[in-house]
Amino acid sequence: MEDTLSALRSLMVSHSPPLDALVVPSEDYHLSEYVSARDKRREFVSGFTGSAGLALITKKEALLWTDGRYFLQAEKELSAGWKLMRIGEDPAVDIWMADNLPKEASVGVDPWCISIDTAQRWERAFAEKQQKLVPTSKNLVDEVWINRPPAEINAVIVHPVKFAGRSVADKLKDLRKKLVHEQSRGIIFTALDEVAWLYNIRGSDVAYCPVVHAFAIVTSNSAFIYVDKQKVSVEVQTHLVENGIEIREYTAVSSDATLLATDELDAVSTAKAALAETEATKIPSEIDKSVNGEHQAEENSNDLIWADPVSCCYALYAKLNPDTVLLQQSPLALAKALKNSVELDGLKKAHIRDGAAVVQYLVWLDKKMQDIYGASGYFLEKDSVKKEKHLQSLKLTEVTVSDQLEGFRASKEHFKGLSFPTISSVGSNAAIIHYFPKAETCAELDPDKIYLFDSGAQYLDGTTDITRTVHFGKPSTHEKACYTAVLKGHIALGNARFPNGTNGHSLDILARIPLWKDGLDYRHGTGHGIGSYLNVHEGPHLISFRPQARNVPLQSSMTVTDEPGYYEDGEFGIRLENVLIVKEADTTFNFGDRGYLSFEHITWAPYQTKLIDLNLLSPEEINWLNSYHATCRNILAPYLDEVENAWLKKATEPVGA
Repeated sequence: MEDTLSALRSLMVSHSPPLDALVVPSEDYHLSEYVSARDKRREFVSGFTGSAGLALITKKEALLWTDGRYFLQAEKELSAGWKLMRIGEDPAVDIWMADNLPKEASVGVDPWCISIDTAQRWERAFAEKQQKLVPTSKNLVDEVWINRPPAEINAVIVHPVKFAGRSVADKLKDLRKKLVHEQSRGIIFTALDEVAWLYNIRGSDVAYCPVVHAFAIVTSNSAFIYVDKQKVSVEVQTHLVENGIEIREYTAVSSDATLLATDELDAVSTAKAALAETEATKIPSEIDKSVNGEHQAEENSNDLIWADPVSCCYALYAKLNPDTVLLQQSPLALAKALKNSVELDGLKKAHIRDGAAVVQYLVWLDKKMQDIYGASGYFLEKDSVKKEKHLQSLKLTEVTVSDQLEGFRASKEHFKGLSFPTISSVGSNAAIIHYFPKAETCAELDPDKIYLFDSGAQYLDGTTDITRTVHFGKPSTHEKACYTAVLKGHIALGNARFPNGTNGHSLDILARIPLWKDGLDYRHGTGHGIGSYLNVHEGPHLISFRPQARNVPLQSSMTVTDEPGYYEDGEFGIRLENVLIVKEADTTFNFGDRGYLSFEHITWAPYQTKLIDLNLLSPEEINWLNSYHATCRNILAPYLDEVENAWLKKATEPVGA
């Protein structure tokens, strides 16, 4: 890593102008959370493998910013010579650069890997000392990354309407109405899940995320996709062309953004004629230029180009006239988050199959822990009976057991892969919030320690995400108290009723109050949206203490996770996670005529009653737990065999008086 830093510093010195600092973000050209192997530049330079973080290299220092999910992980993984900067505790990167870099310093960054919003925020921070942000013409990390993984050619696939629930034609029609409403004649999409959702396509260009490396531009009259044409089969080409979408090479987005700025892009579209003839994508008459002179004038007044300042890269923004850019959240962010009835039905079915896989896994793991380690098991609270060491091949590790969980999921209908790397963590590793076990360094399972697994899958009809925490031996009183506090917060949030217009920032506290009572807390948000066979983390809404959770109120038909936790460094970690659907609530009253909302759980797997201190639960909480467990039993029974059903019946027996 020191050689890498030296090589980068040499390039910084020879750059024109010479760079005082180089920013290496985590993101790719689409500002993705998860990126392909060849785009893991920040990981390459720093050694830190977490999904969120930003590296800054100066002439003498190397610093890495990341959030509370990754503090412990970053401490372990960062290469020598790197300093960890804790987001929320240390100065933000723009403040640090403004304060610590010299006057008139030049800060280099690849403009394809930074958002418009971030670039503009940094430029404001730099203004006082006349520091400047310098977009590099090449990514300097790529220049020194000798063994950078090659680009993969992965096929694009059509996502059928029977799973998507809405046609491309409908989505384009709605989008063009929004363009007119915002007086825009075109919009650029760079977020991979938005391109996939709009055009009803999927792919495998990013591990765990069924997306395609592609950009899109949509105007009042045309639609374009920018993608490596080698990935496009005849079937996909037909699907796109029939919907009036012109296929252009991935790299052409740069020159086409320039044409969009000068209103010349439609002129180059070879799809215009087909578009006019295709009923599916006909522009609605109320916005058709040709209807009458009045609408002609209205259309001509729409001169803005829409770009999402958070998801659109600075490189494309630089091609536009800043005076005519509408910097506003993408209209697809909310449209994608509001699931249609087909998507909701698919998500529910996917979570049932997924829950069956989790129960099968727990049954298997319970038996193995008893057979191999003499554990008392999932149900009994006794010290484990140490058995003679069996053959080395029999031992269970964090990786071998997570592979088994993947196997149970893979046997289910519509399974396409995992939705993120499984967090399979024992004891102190469970205290690392986004721990990712590796075969060569992972821990062996231990019957006397907590085991946490956070996992999910991609199914054609939905994406899943679930966390359960279990103990196969005798949990301590403290571990039980902590688990119960997390469960109480989990129940409180899931049972919330709240008026329309309420955001996730307001609800976040519900999950924390039981922990706060004992002086406990956790360093991550409490909930994120989840895709429909798309990204496992989906906005624009979230349930979190972070300020951005104030931006978008929760709405009926959104999905969101409910996942409070508690992590004791060096000891254990606890997290419980279900996926919820936001739905209209049936309340006795309707104050202010606002309408009220509530949540519906769609994740089905038991909570380990052995880890619960029932004395800390209220009668209402006990009733909820028993009701949830009864539903688990009924919903999952058809998917389990006789032995598995017997285990589940025992795991979901009513508790309390």
